[in-house]
Amino acid sequence: MDVFEDFLNNIEDETHRQRMADILNWVEKTFPNLNKRFAWNQPMFTDHGTFIIGFSVAKKHIAVAPEEKWMDQFVSKVEAAGYGHGSHIFRIGFDQDVNYDLLKDLIEYNVEDKKDCETFWRKKVN
Repeated sequence: MDVFEDFLNNIEDETHRQRMADILNWVEKTFPNLNKRFAWNQPMFTDHGTFIIGFSVAKKHIAVAPEEKWMDQFVSKVEAAGYGHGSHIFRIGFDQDVNYDLLKDLIEYNVEDKKDCETFWRKKVN
């Protein structure tokens, strides 16, 4: 059984479910080396046991969680794509196109930046 099947089946709105499935399938196809994991009520992808990116569904959007460090490198690209954001996530509205180039850049950045990471989350540096 696919690790995300139950999650997807619980998304009531069919168009929202399909949008999330499309994104998850795209990540899996584009980054076949990443591992799928369902934790903290969200589908996520990991690399050598470290978090790379996660997704969740809200009423009006899909939240994309690439971990907090993404802000420095990508906030201007997220804003240029028309997506709202917080410090840990950005939101793709169900009425917006998915910017797969942006997702690809974020995932590639996290894979490279965390290649030597030995923990699930990045350690905070004060």
